[in-house]
Order: sequence, then C-alpha cells, then structure tokens
Amino acid sequence: MAALATSAILSLRVLILTSLLMAPIGAVAYSKAASLGIGKTGAGFVLFVTLQRQAMS
Repeated sequence: MAALATSAILSLRVLILTSLLMAPIGAVAYSKAASLGIGKTGAGFVLFVTLQRQAMS
C-alpha cells in the first residue's frame, strides 16, 4: 500500500510540473492561433478579395 501511495504522489508531482511548464507555451500558442488569418481591413484584405475574384473568373 505504501508503494501505491508513493507512486501516486510522484505521478501528481510530475503532472503538476508538466502543467506548470506547458501552460505558458499553450497560452502563447493559443494567442498566436487566435490572431492568424487575413484581417478584414487594409491591404491584405484587398489582396485577398482580388485573388478570390481572379480565381472565380
């Protein structure tokens, strides 16, 4: 029974350490993914619409 408790505590420590290290990386990846794509204003949008029109004709 003591071996099971020791294994559980060790697993919990590894889980906490992993989550502490991965949380900032996940937050940065999420913020980068949310800002991707072509904006609906500016030159990028004009280029996007132009290319779409050329592709349809």
